[in-house]
Amino acid sequence: MSASATTSSDNKVLSTAVDFFRQTGAFWARPARIIRNYNVKENLRADILAGATVGVLMLPQAIAYALIAELPPITGLYAAIVASVVGALWGSSSHLNSGPSNAASLLVLTTLLPLAVPGTPEYLLLAGMMAFIVGLMRLLMGLLRLGYLVNFVADSVIIGFTFGAAILIGVNQVKHLLRVTVTNTPNFFSTLSDTFAAVPQTHLPSLAVGFGAIVLSVLFKKTIKKIPSALLVMALAGFASYWFDLPNRGVIVLGNLPASLPSFVVLPVFDREVWGQLFTGSLAVAAIGLAEAVAIARSISAQSGEKIDSNQEFVGQGLASMATGFLSGYACSGSFTRSALNYSSGAKTGLTNIFSAAFVLMAMLLFAPLTSYLPRAALAGVIIVTAYYMIDREAMGEIWRTTAGDAWIMLSTFLATLVFPLQFAVLAGIVVSFVRYIGKTSQPEVSSVTPSTDFHDLRENPDKPECPQLGIVTIKGSLYFGSTQHVEEAIRLQRDLHPEQKNLLLWMQQVNLVDISGLHLLEAIVRLYRSDGGDVYMEGVRNAVMDKMRASGFVEMLGEDHFLERETAIPMLFNNVLSPIQCVYDCPHKVWLECQSLPKAHTETKLPPLKIVKPSMILPEYLPAELWRQIQENDALTVVDVRERNEFNLGHIPNAKLLTSPEILADPAQLSDEDEIVVVCNHGRRSRQIQLHLQDLGFDNVSSLKGGLEAWKTTELPLDSEVAIP
Repeated sequence: MSASATTSSDNKVLSTAVDFFRQTGAFWARPARIIRNYNVKENLRADILAGATVGVLMLPQAIAYALIAELPPITGLYAAIVASVVGALWGSSSHLNSGPSNAASLLVLTTLLPLAVPGTPEYLLLAGMMAFIVGLMRLLMGLLRLGYLVNFVADSVIIGFTFGAAILIGVNQVKHLLRVTVTNTPNFFSTLSDTFAAVPQTHLPSLAVGFGAIVLSVLFKKTIKKIPSALLVMALAGFASYWFDLPNRGVIVLGNLPASLPSFVVLPVFDREVWGQLFTGSLAVAAIGLAEAVAIARSISAQSGEKIDSNQEFVGQGLASMATGFLSGYACSGSFTRSALNYSSGAKTGLTNIFSAAFVLMAMLLFAPLTSYLPRAALAGVIIVTAYYMIDREAMGEIWRTTAGDAWIMLSTFLATLVFPLQFAVLAGIVVSFVRYIGKTSQPEVSSVTPSTDFHDLRENPDKPECPQLGIVTIKGSLYFGSTQHVEEAIRLQRDLHPEQKNLLLWMQQVNLVDISGLHLLEAIVRLYRSDGGDVYMEGVRNAVMDKMRASGFVEMLGEDHFLERETAIPMLFNNVLSPIQCVYDCPHKVWLECQSLPKAHTETKLPPLKIVKPSMILPEYLPAELWRQIQENDALTVVDVRERNEFNLGHIPNAKLLTSPEILADPAQLSDEDEIVVVCNHGRRSRQIQLHLQDLGFDNVSSLKGGLEAWKTTELPLDSEVAIP
């Protein structure tokens, strides 16, 4: 590598490090920017109204989601309050609402059930610790700029997991709907079997309450749009419970919620055993939660026009989950329903979520006694309906109809969610997504292309003849360690199919990434073609890829002049690289636009290998006026026209001798090496190639006409059209 390349590389590393620390500081300073830029007059009223609207929905959801995780309702409320505030201050989206969610709650349940009994202090402590680990993972991913990783979690994984999670949530709530005793277990089939076995012990009043909640939830969801159906059903269920004295009839109710602020919890953050127990489940919650949150933020930003920073969102989600762990909550994520409501309610900034949290806190402190009559069966009915609406049937149908690979990922994730421990099922789906991505990127499309009928672009057309001298290959994908073998095999196959193609043009417009393995592959391809007397050229290299090529020394190895522009690539190669003799006599096709004016003449004479006259070569040449003067003054000058007879008869330099290129190549002894020879053709390409060949044979005094007969005509010098001199 040259010294300048090394210096440039060092400067780039330093610049990258400075940018890294600057952006890290910007992550932490996010709240200051939000508050500094807040316009009270324009935003405050809209944010308060939207915050109150979202708070109305958040209140019942927080309670319901906590119950999914077999946690006290107050834990869900604390998580909603804390996550909303912290997520708003450190997140990227103005509309994403953070807090308890269906998926996170179910993952918390399945992770904690084997470790502790729900309702015990140990269960609550592990829930808080899990929130801390989840948040720390997310925070580190954001600080390390790993926001792009969510792109590798396929939509089919999320949809398949959500479908399975909806079924799991529904089955887990049936025991509360029937008010039967079923042992808590993370195993779906055990839960299902035990629930069926307990059906004879169903408590009919509880079933009636729960079934009524289901019917009303569906009815209200379809008819009443402005007030959350869950809130209405819970209010009616609580009123009915109080009016008909349901607790004394055996219907289980929630009881009083503590009217207090979240308290600080000392978590065992340094306990390695606890880390080992919670790590896998926490990783699943972190991954699914981030994928959900960023997907929600981006879907809303597509309507709002807001720019989303995935890394900043990772930091916000991480800090939100960590804070809920220390403040009596549990692992949280983004909520699509609350976020969509936030946007549709006219929220202007992220402070809307703080107002939502304030509303929930106020309701909790002022109206906590009212929750004491809420029937558990009614909440189970609300949760079952919520789980049903989690299933995105339209998206499932679209995946199943369109993409076989995504369909199998969706189906396998769904089945794994039911069969295996939930955290492993989630991670397995993500791993399958990675494997599929690696499989696709490791086999980028490598295809040979030829000009379209109008010569405006290049296309794949296996039925169209290729140029026997130049192959054009397009690479559609990244050149990295996983794809190099596939790309090399494809290019070698192209070379084996067309061994006469000594030159290769790589169409690099769709290569957006190259690593050291990819650069080594390109070096090997260059050496391969050059060892056979040909060369490699490139067109459309992107700036980021070119930077890597310069830093590694590849540009120097290939040559600056081998990187071509789209508009001039083919003309440059045609005029300076391809053999005009071969074009005329060996190729029956007219592949390029530049070929259209070429004469085509078949010859039985086998042409010897000819060198290509490269632009850097300096060969003796005459300008038209100089040659005309020499013709008049120098009797020892022999002008040899190497074109075909029909070309010659249309016009030639006076006294020129016609010797077609095959005739000279077959018998150069027809010329005397004692005379000065000037080789002439139409444009100067054939003549320069014959000139170089004669020089190699020992002809010391050989020149050519610069620009050929076309240049001669331009200067209006005399032309003859007589029959050639034999």
